[in-house]
Amino acid sequence: MYRSRLGTDLSDITLDYVSSLDDDSEIALYDILGSQAHVLMLHENQIITKTDAKKILSALEELKNEKFDLPSGAEDIHELIESMVIKKAGMASGGKMHTARSRNDQVALDIRMKIRDDINILCNCLLDTIEAIISLAKNHQKTIMPLYTHLQQAQAGVFSHYLIAHADVLFRDFDRLYTTFTHVNQSPLGAGPVGGTSIPIDRHSTAEMLGFDGLVENSLDATSSRDFVAEYVSMIAILMTNLSKIAEDFVIWSTTEFSFIELADEFTSPSSVMPQKKNPDILELTRGKTAEIIGNLTAILTTIKGLASGYGRDLQQIKSSIWSTSKISISALLILKSILLTLHVNEKQMKKATESSYLIALDIAEHLVQKGIPFRTTHKIAGSLVQIAHASKKPLNKLDIKEISKAIDGTKTDPKMVLEIIQNTSITSSLKDRVSFGSSGYGEQKRMIEDRIQKINSCRIITTKRQNDILKAFDNLSSKIHDVTK
Repeated sequence: MYRSRLGTDLSDITLDYVSSLDDDSEIALYDILGSQAHVLMLHENQIITKTDAKKILSALEELKNEKFDLPSGAEDIHELIESMVIKKAGMASGGKMHTARSRNDQVALDIRMKIRDDINILCNCLLDTIEAIISLAKNHQKTIMPLYTHLQQAQAGVFSHYLIAHADVLFRDFDRLYTTFTHVNQSPLGAGPVGGTSIPIDRHSTAEMLGFDGLVENSLDATSSRDFVAEYVSMIAILMTNLSKIAEDFVIWSTTEFSFIELADEFTSPSSVMPQKKNPDILELTRGKTAEIIGNLTAILTTIKGLASGYGRDLQQIKSSIWSTSKISISALLILKSILLTLHVNEKQMKKATESSYLIALDIAEHLVQKGIPFRTTHKIAGSLVQIAHASKKPLNKLDIKEISKAIDGTKTDPKMVLEIIQNTSITSSLKDRVSFGSSGYGEQKRMIEDRIQKINSCRIITTKRQNDILKAFDNLSSKIHDVTK
């Protein structure tokens, strides 16, 4: 339909090569809505008659129930929808639908509408996942576990502290996506191919009808820029790396060697040969799908960096990367939420692992600091105590005066004072004494959990408002369509 300048139609092989219809089903509804707003604007500005507008809008309304899965000679969804409108409304009316716009601003519009909806879905999924994390944390404020650096036990902590850490990371993912929405929710419609139009359209009107916050003003920028796509997929790539980190922890902790947690059966897979196996395949796939999204981001950035200013058909290829990114990340959040809500935590095993090591060494050093001894000296004393205890295969609180005197040799420290500190220091006392803001101490857990619950509620309010603003715009659009077509 669009090949006016050319003498022949595309061959089947060429059409298959250039067609994006397989990817365009994701944006069919957005293309219809954008077309309806555009037609209303044309009518309101007396560019087309009410009769023409009524025929076009009625045809578009019928197409909302279309599946668009039948073979056609169209190159993309924009051409297919226009041809179907012309078939229903007739060329005299339907042929006016594309007045003062281009496929270039159409596809940019559809992508922005799709991404903004996906951002709202993701923001809600993130909040649901964070809520599941905090709910689990509330139940494990006293569940002792080792905290790690370099995959070596570092300090005693509680499971709630670990969970809150990941909740805070996901809050930042929420903030990043919430901010990205403001860059996405700008209308390119009416920019034309690259340089605008001589027809007196009202771009602000269509932006308002479609629930946009404003316009991508410059017509060249509006049709040819895809930095907002790169930003969106970048934010998702960061989100998925954060989910992958949780997945990796849970894969390790669900091993027989750790046995810190056990996954519900529905989130594991059996072996095809070994009947005893309970594999954490779902978590492993989260790691693998993270790699896929990083690949999507690389593909998008590589496409964009090679383009001159102005629209290039290369941009068609990034659509599948966007849809894939959205689908994977939404599914990953839904899965993780369900895993968290069904997770079995082996509290005894976590505590046993914590008590089997020398995680109170830093606490001993800090208690000595409070006696006026320089930290670097207390660090050396505590290190020597651990070395002696390890060599003797005994816990720190079983060291005798002779062993302690050997550890403090040359430091002019009272061995009886050190013995008293060692005997009064335990994993439990360590967690009670830890008072720094945001620490893994018992006292900080309750405060942090309450704070995060309030934050979840605040985030839900602003996300719901955004969704409602778009829905309200679409309700107004529907009313306008009804007024013209009744």
